[in-house]
Amino acid sequence: MSAPLVAILAAGQARRFGGGKLDALCAGRRVGAHVLALVDAAGFAPGVIVVPTADVPLFARESGWPLIENPRSEAGLATSVALAAKAALAQRRDLLIVLADMPLVAPAHLAALAASEGLAASDHGAGKPGVPVFVPQVLLADITTLEGESGAGRWLAGRADCTLIAPPPGTLADVDRSEDIGLIEAALIARR
Repeated sequence: MSAPLVAILAAGQARRFGGGKLDALCAGRRVGAHVLALVDAAGFAPGVIVVPTADVPLFARESGWPLIENPRSEAGLATSVALAAKAALAQRRDLLIVLADMPLVAPAHLAALAASEGLAASDHGAGKPGVPVFVPQVLLADITTLEGESGAGRWLAGRADCTLIAPPPGTLADVDRSEDIGLIEAALIARR
């Protein structure tokens, strides 16, 4: 079986941050570039980055990864999930979805998700599934028409066949507000 297509979702509006969060500097590099590095550290080849049609993040433009423009990014995260699923289907590959604003995810966690024999999601506590998430090719058609802000969350929550994989503590933190940069930066520096 081939390696999954890694899709980094980077088409969010970043309203609470004030825009541009994926290009904000954090521990010496852009937030989104940290995510590219952790994907590489997990041993995955570059996949695709789902971006908005306007204001494409600089980290994505500089990455060398193929970009998929989401003309409906303002309609919610699920539209980016759907585009990533369509890309994986076109390549006849499984899909590993990662958010571009989660620079603390452990590379070993991504590898564990991808090694799953079926649908596998990160355990966000209290049995709540979320990203990063691994979706086998056989289930991709189910998420090609998702809509809304919750991404694949509602779909995942309704799946009895979803394996939850616990990540190392504190590694699912995301950059949501400008004050998160300092906390994420401190955690990244502590890892060195």
